[in-house]
Amino acid sequence: MEWRTRKKRSLNSEINVVPYIDVMLVLLIIFMVTTPMLTQGVNVDLPQASADPVQTDDEEPLIVTIDAMGNYYINVGGDDQEAVSGDIIRDRVEKILNVNPQKMLLVRGDKKVEYDRIIQLMVLLQQAGAPSVGLVTE
Repeated sequence: MEWRTRKKRSLNSEINVVPYIDVMLVLLIIFMVTTPMLTQGVNVDLPQASADPVQTDDEEPLIVTIDAMGNYYINVGGDDQEAVSGDIIRDRVEKILNVNPQKMLLVRGDKKVEYDRIIQLMVLLQQAGAPSVGLVTE
């Protein structure tokens, strides 16, 4: 009988990081391409202001937009391309604030819209139970 000796293979305990780097680079490119697309909504010409930005929590604020024609838009569900009435805005905001009373509310108003329309919107938001409303500027 012949005894054969086998060489024991040593285990390779090194981690190959090249596939991880490839995946991270692909994810970086995806995020770089999709981030500019996340800014959705109605195109409005915001007024200029020199103020510090408002610190928000991790959650997305609720943004109500007024275009130059005085139409209202709300970004519920990521879709704010359809003009809605003041009653619909008040109802939707009231439902959202019942679920999350700390939800931040912001108003994006075109600089050409009449001041009265912005005040009317802020009154609607107050009637819906909004404790405070912020104004968006550039």
